[in-house]
Amino acid sequence: MKFGETFREYLHGDQEKFLDKFSHVEYKRLKKVLKQCRSSSHGSQEICRNSLEEEQVEEEDHHQQSHPDFNQFCQCQSCPVCDQMFFSELMKEVSEIAGCFNSKARRLLHLHVARGMQGYVLWFRQCFRDDKLAMAEEGKMLMEYVTMNAIAIRKILKKYDKVHSSVNGNIFKSKMRAEHIELLQSPWLIELGALFLNINGLDGGRFSEFCGNFSCDLDASEPVMRLTLPNSVTMDYSLTCPICLDTVFNPYALSCGHLFCKSCACSAAFVPIFLGLKEATLDSKCSICREAGVYQNAVHMMELDLLLKQRCKENWKERMVAERALIVKQTKEYWDMQTKYAIGY
Repeated sequence: MKFGETFREYLHGDQEKFLDKFSHVEYKRLKKVLKQCRSSSHGSQEICRNSLEEEQVEEEDHHQQSHPDFNQFCQCQSCPVCDQMFFSELMKEVSEIAGCFNSKARRLLHLHVARGMQGYVLWFRQCFRDDKLAMAEEGKMLMEYVTMNAIAIRKILKKYDKVHSSVNGNIFKSKMRAEHIELLQSPWLIELGALFLNINGLDGGRFSEFCGNFSCDLDASEPVMRLTLPNSVTMDYSLTCPICLDTVFNPYALSCGHLFCKSCACSAAFVPIFLGLKEATLDSKCSICREAGVYQNAVHMMELDLLLKQRCKENWKERMVAERALIVKQTKEYWDMQTKYAIGY
């Protein structure tokens, strides 16, 4: 079955009511635009030529005579037949999908790790209904939603490059990474995977059908969480902190997507651990990609931390003691400095 049919069945299948509230890639419409562009490729070439200088036209005509097979494609990096709407519409759709997925995943995960009165209410409600099952089902629908749309984006960009014999599809992928809206790199997807593995471990494997796409290997030389997509495509998410080169502890994902221990991220941003990453200055840069302003909206990976706590108990306890000792030391030094500044010596 072709992906277009699979995607259409997904949109109009059992989850249609769930998906009515969500944005999705207009795969069929974008594919029709590319088909129309291909059928009128010769006309688009004339439009492209009119926008070029006379010297460039002469060079292209000479190139066409020596390479006749090149005529079947639109011979410019940007195609006026479809570029007016293709990339702008696709960027809008990707932004809406990423925002929708992130907000829904954040709300779902907050319910699982709720504390205080809200946590007590949720615990009491479990006496009358199976909240974990409902949570796992919603998490599975969110995971299918983001993976199906990610595959649709990858295929439509690949088709664009094939039709136009260009690399604009790959350039668009780079732009998505720069805008932090690449769906399969979202930290909330890692959190969803950790959620599935956590509730399955706590309930003796009752939810194994929901976490079948995720696996976590913490005994390997480089700890990873793996997401298996349709067509046997896999995504590996490294759980090694790039600064201390150990498995992440109390992990935070920066806006750029890179994962660090909280203590390591605070050290890189030159802020005490007890003040947190929100106190980092706007010119503080990620230690990996050197992008500035990525600390203020960092995501605390609470589900991932819970997973590591359950699977690496001894190591987790040792690192917790070490971090608390460091917090006490930094707190004392900070307030000693504030006191000396206040009294003038």
